[in-house]
Amino acid sequence: MRGADSTGGTRRRGCPLCAVFVSGTGTDVGKTVLTAALLRALRLAGVAAQAVKPVQTGVPAGEEYTAQQADARVYASAVADLSPVPGLAPASVLRSFSLPASPHLAAACQGKRLEAAELAQDVLKHWESLNGAAELLLLEGAGGLCVPLNEREDMLDLMAALDLPVLLVGGNGLGALNHALLSLAALRDRGLGLAALALIPTQPATVGAEDEARILADNLRMLRARLARSGCDAPVLELPRLARLDGAAWQRLAEALSPLAEKLTHWTERARGEMAADLVARDHGTVWHPYASAVALPPLCAARSSHDNRIVLTDGRELIDGMSSWWSAAHGYNHPRLLAALRSQAGRMPHVMFGGLTHAPAVDLAERLLQHMPPGLERVFFADSGSVAVEVALKMALQYQQGRGETRRTRFLTPRGGYHGDTLGAMSVCDPVTGMHSLFAGLLPQQIFVERPSCRFDMPFDPASLDDARRALEHHGQEVAAVILEPVVQGAGGMWFYHPDYLRGLTALCREAGTLLIFDEIATGFGRTGKFFAAEWAGVTPDILCCGKALTGGVLTLAATACTGDVARGICGAGRVFMHGPTFMANALACAVAGAALDILDENRWQMQIAGLEAAMRKGLEPCRSLPGVADVRVLGGIGVVEMEQPVNTAALQRFFVEQGVWIRPFNRLIYLMPPYASPLADVSRLCAVVKEAVHRGAYRTGV
Repeated sequence: MRGADSTGGTRRRGCPLCAVFVSGTGTDVGKTVLTAALLRALRLAGVAAQAVKPVQTGVPAGEEYTAQQADARVYASAVADLSPVPGLAPASVLRSFSLPASPHLAAACQGKRLEAAELAQDVLKHWESLNGAAELLLLEGAGGLCVPLNEREDMLDLMAALDLPVLLVGGNGLGALNHALLSLAALRDRGLGLAALALIPTQPATVGAEDEARILADNLRMLRARLARSGCDAPVLELPRLARLDGAAWQRLAEALSPLAEKLTHWTERARGEMAADLVARDHGTVWHPYASAVALPPLCAARSSHDNRIVLTDGRELIDGMSSWWSAAHGYNHPRLLAALRSQAGRMPHVMFGGLTHAPAVDLAERLLQHMPPGLERVFFADSGSVAVEVALKMALQYQQGRGETRRTRFLTPRGGYHGDTLGAMSVCDPVTGMHSLFAGLLPQQIFVERPSCRFDMPFDPASLDDARRALEHHGQEVAAVILEPVVQGAGGMWFYHPDYLRGLTALCREAGTLLIFDEIATGFGRTGKFFAAEWAGVTPDILCCGKALTGGVLTLAATACTGDVARGICGAGRVFMHGPTFMANALACAVAGAALDILDENRWQMQIAGLEAAMRKGLEPCRSLPGVADVRVLGGIGVVEMEQPVNTAALQRFFVEQGVWIRPFNRLIYLMPPYASPLADVSRLCAVVKEAVHRGAYRTGV
């Protein structure tokens, strides 16, 4: 298979990385010997393989291939008697440090700092530099899985950044089960696949030969059983313990590893076949995407993994995320504290019905949410999603009015330009033009719409902006159960920022009319606008508040609807109950993750982060104002908007943005940014620069 891809043609430069990461359950378990022997087995099978050491410690720079303790010498010795592969050395070392210590310390002693992302780029650049000469790389890590690279990252982070299957090597002897099972759990927690588990006997034990044989055999049996129980079909290999590594020993080890070499050969061929285009083709055959046709199929990018503020595509490209996954991944992707909360709760109790039962994650979360919400809100009802949270709020308002005997109050009043979700009740209070009312006219309840708040956030307040709402409440007040709106920021309905005094005035009008006031904070909550909840801009408390999206940091779906004690008592007086109960209400996993997301917010770094995002987007997007076709540029907190005069070509813009290495998903006339809070400011500047370039080039136009 040397030099050919899965279709039989010549390998192309830029082919996705084909590699296996070799790591150990600890130090000195034999992973260097195994890597070298596997290199030989692959070369004997006709695979153009190379062993690569991303970080070598204990070897001075310049002696990576000659020093007595250099791993590259071991790799080379294993294939010394085989015909060389043209243009491909047996081994390569990417970084080397003199001190024989953990990579973080060895690098620090030479004034260097190791970063997982940079090391991953080293590997990818090395792969490209081989220009097709190699079909497979064997990447050997330093020490075990959790060997530190720096204060916050370890070898697992490098493996996750490369997203490769792992060949785990362990010593077979007393303690082998504990070390192997802990290492397997660490791999599983990071979502890393296991290529194989190989055990090499440690030095002779103090027990007799018969007892030692029994221990070694039982270790293999137990590990195979544990892997099978978890659904993992990776082989568990037993390699011999050899007194010396001569030519015969290398051949014996290579023969023992030949089944694994054959498996890796098939894997590399399959990996080349499972390209992004194939995944997209399979998607187009079965999946229906949001706001998309199932006939005129939408353009798609296939995502493989994520980290920090990056989305990694299946072809290895990394995109700077400007969307926070529809505004939910406020803290970025794969945040260790959120994942730790997920794993901890999953091991204890992933879910239990909430009818007649309760649990600590839900109670803790409800108490903490109320501490952050405007004063006066007393009860929290958990829902599955933001749209369902709005449905809950509408039903609360209706049951409250019925409980008061106000049976005529069955309608809702809302400003135009709003968006509250796609379920029927939520859709009925979305903007009547952009909210799909014409498609479902015979099904949606008929609500009352007033003018969009016309007073910009950054301009003096005009009391006349409340006139239409005042007239509507005077005329329809006896029919209105509640007024619902998004405070300060209208999100998907137009990304419009309006003056907080509008909320103050509307609150007073609702009190006069006897209607409830519902704030939809699903998009605005948890710091996005520069306040924990956008209601804080006006200093008012609604009767009902909905939140979601960033509640779990984008890890799991969860929303909540909170109400005042008066609303709760109005619904539940005279023995009545609130008539709603989702199957997965207060899911324990989601509540635990939401609690961890609140922990992150409670450290109050988000305030500085949002201020940095706002300053960077004001600076970066302002030049767009003078470009042709731009109607407005506005920024508030962690939201930046370039509004065009005409609807944009979403497909064309998406292609352009991906080509530029960013992920931005525009809609209608809006090219907008909502980056994760912890986004490096250089990345935010890059997002803004790409938006400006797209507008400047006219990449938003149909057909461009």
